[in-house]
Amino acid sequence: MALRAAVIFSTTCFLLGALFTHWIADSLTLWKSGPVTDENLWTAALYYSILARAPSFVFFFLGTVVLVGGLSILSNLRDGAAGNLMFDGGSILLFGSTVAHYLYSVIPIMLSQFTALSTKKFETPFPNSLRTATLDLASTHLMCSVALTGVLVLQAAHVWADRSDAEAAAAELRRDADKQSASD
Repeated sequence: MALRAAVIFSTTCFLLGALFTHWIADSLTLWKSGPVTDENLWTAALYYSILARAPSFVFFFLGTVVLVGGLSILSNLRDGAAGNLMFDGGSILLFGSTVAHYLYSVIPIMLSQFTALSTKKFETPFPNSLRTATLDLASTHLMCSVALTGVLVLQAAHVWADRSDAEAAAAELRRDADKQSASD
């Protein structure tokens, strides 16, 4: 259990860190009190175009981390305990929704909109079709970050609940041992 929990925490934290690095671009398009400027959108789009053109081994590495994390959460379910079903079931739902958002929203947008983006277009007005894609990427990154934070919270609660159960069982054994020694 401890090894699986460590793997789940590590992979989830790594993926959260990878998403947090996108805040450089996402902060330019989200949480603005005024209108989002073309300069902000171009900066975010250029950041995404760098990501879209990253070497393929980076994507394979991220895919491996996702696979290890997902398999670790799934392997916790085979114990069949009620706590595992509740905490790990919720974690699987959140982790799976993150993977689904990334597979069906982020990756297609990145590959279709940002792989051929040129840095020379920076002086032109920002196109509306690219505006929607840039804003969609930023909001999807935020949703994925919140979902992965939920995985961390559920897994921390799972570890805490298991520890509490183990402490209660140990206290019960001590009481039984004390009763046994008192009756002898």
